[in-house]
Amino acid sequence: MVWLKLVICVLVIFFAGQKVAKYGDVIARRTGIGQVWMGVIAISLITSLPELFTGISAVTLVDAPDLAIGDLIGANVFNLFNLALLDIFHRGGSIMAVASQAHRLTGWFSLALAVIVGVFIFISSQYSTLSLGWIGWYTPIILIVYIVAVRQIFHYEKKHLAMEEPSPYTAEISLKRTYLYFGIAAVFIIGAGIWLATIGEEISRVTGWGHSFVGSLFLAFTTTLPEITVSFAAMRIGAVDMAVANMIGSNLFNLTIIPVIDLIYSKEPILAQVSESHLFTAGAVILMSLLFLAGLRFKPARYFRLSWFNVTLIILFLVSVYLSFVMA
Repeated sequence: MVWLKLVICVLVIFFAGQKVAKYGDVIARRTGIGQVWMGVIAISLITSLPELFTGISAVTLVDAPDLAIGDLIGANVFNLFNLALLDIFHRGGSIMAVASQAHRLTGWFSLALAVIVGVFIFISSQYSTLSLGWIGWYTPIILIVYIVAVRQIFHYEKKHLAMEEPSPYTAEISLKRTYLYFGIAAVFIIGAGIWLATIGEEISRVTGWGHSFVGSLFLAFTTTLPEITVSFAAMRIGAVDMAVANMIGSNLFNLTIIPVIDLIYSKEPILAQVSESHLFTAGAVILMSLLFLAGLRFKPARYFRLSWFNVTLIILFLVSVYLSFVMA
């Protein structure tokens, strides 16, 4: 029965994700806010809510900080791995060759948050919890970085926004209806994404995976399904920047969930309660984020759909999975 639930949920995400991409593209073009802003803020928020729900439920219902942090950092590794898949399946060359340079800002801020999280996991495990009451010093720092990131990305996008071609769906419906349909599709993908997170936890229980490495890996995979679905749908309709922005924006937002669950987890700073093995995953996120920035800068050429960019991302993903398994 649980596997039937999984199939139904994935189908809902698949169809709702296509609508989110379609109407999000129309809104981005007709309002002038741009695909990068739309992907980084609106769509990444929608697709990352399963991670938020999973993190909160992990610390409130089952008292499992490791599961919460493992899901968030693991989801970022999966998003960057999914970016490699986008690059492979993008028609007409590497997706990095046509992506906006505005993604560099998001990439740098996402990298900064990954470094902050990794540093505080190390400090908390080796030296001191560095607490402010029951929360860690990293909680206000992460929130400030995220607010600055959103503000800077918005101003950059408005300043450098190029004239975009009209969306092929622009003439179909009014902007008012576009907002309505986008909202309905967003509700479906949020609901299905949260349901998917609970299904992932249920599958972990019935299979005996529990909070093991396999359970955490599977949960991280299931919570990133909305991101990959929306991004592939966006790429298919030509909204490349929205596809990339959704992935990198989700990574930015995922790490901003840590302060939220840190505030809810009232025992002590949450990063002081997690395994040092998360340092390997955080390290993979840092290296993969640097690779993303290098891909934007040097625009890799592809041969038989493969390039140093997507191949290295996949290798780093596999190494991260292996090290996480060994250290679990």
